[in-house]
Amino acid sequence: MKKIILSTALCASMMFAANSEYKYEITPMLGGTFTEGNLNLERNYANGGLSFGFNLDDSMFDQVELGFLRSLEDVDYKQKAFNLGTNTSVTRVFGNLVKEYGLNDSTSLYALVGLGIEHFNNEAYGNETGLFGNYGFGIKYKISEDIALKADLRHLIETDHGDNNLLYTVGIAIPFGKKAAPEAPKVDETPAPKDSDNDGVFDMNDQCPNSAVGALVDKVGCEVDTDQDGVVDSKDKCPDTPKGDIVDENGCSLKVNLNILFDFDSSRINNSYDSRIKKFADFMKAFPSVSGKIEAHTDAKGSDEYNQKLSERRAASVVKALEAYGVDASRLKSIGYGETRPVATNETEEGRALNRRVEGSIQR
Repeated sequence: MKKIILSTALCASMMFAANSEYKYEITPMLGGTFTEGNLNLERNYANGGLSFGFNLDDSMFDQVELGFLRSLEDVDYKQKAFNLGTNTSVTRVFGNLVKEYGLNDSTSLYALVGLGIEHFNNEAYGNETGLFGNYGFGIKYKISEDIALKADLRHLIETDHGDNNLLYTVGIAIPFGKKAAPEAPKVDETPAPKDSDNDGVFDMNDQCPNSAVGALVDKVGCEVDTDQDGVVDSKDKCPDTPKGDIVDENGCSLKVNLNILFDFDSSRINNSYDSRIKKFADFMKAFPSVSGKIEAHTDAKGSDEYNQKLSERRAASVVKALEAYGVDASRLKSIGYGETRPVATNETEEGRALNRRVEGSIQR
């Protein structure tokens, strides 16, 4: 008997687990008990019973089995002495943990281990009601989705005297309580955010969706205007415009072409520049919200101190000329830079003539 059990255990160890799609299983069973020779009972008698299986999830075992088996007829005692009666019924109630090992879609092996109570209605020759342990192995064949054939072999060991019984059963397993199918994972149908102009700011947050390729943008996707002159950096040809200057479409300070040149050591404006001065004045009168900045320069002849004062006199001369054309002096700011900002060389007469100049710009 032990050889049979060991060989069955070896086969089961090579299989893999199978899970049930149902919560429960009920199995009517028929079989028999092969008794140990020293129990003074029939060596082989028939049993019938019923078991209930509770299928498990997320456990090392697949099922908890609760059930009972009872001898179908009274079991004879071999000895009739001492008026102990000639027979007894045997009822066994048990609970087992079951592990299933799938072979294919329809066939699996299973192993079980557990405890139970066996009851003798007529106790004799050491056959007494008490606890037993058992283990066993079986095979299960699925006939259809709703029915399966089971057969197993169980070794029972009585706890008081170590008596052995071998139970063999055949049953029809009927599953019920089908488990709900797992919910399909939800697919995030939210479209991936787009960055149509490839400026690093997604369209949903982009307040300037048509930024120039490669342009530096702020957090809302609009091109940066570093010098805050109203012209974005990608189009600004004068990126360091003084704050407040009115600029042209290239981001450069809008300078009215006064281009007034002065004679050497003179602050008098030549009459040939009257039209330019008038044009500057007309522009300022047309836009009363702006102001003008007059910047005057000299060549390098003479001392720094003298040239500084000379540049201031030249700036004042232009301011006075603009006032004559109706521009309020409060809207004009004059600055003399002396010889510090030449636009040409001071080594030639032509270069020095270009440096003796006045420039005008418009500011907000």
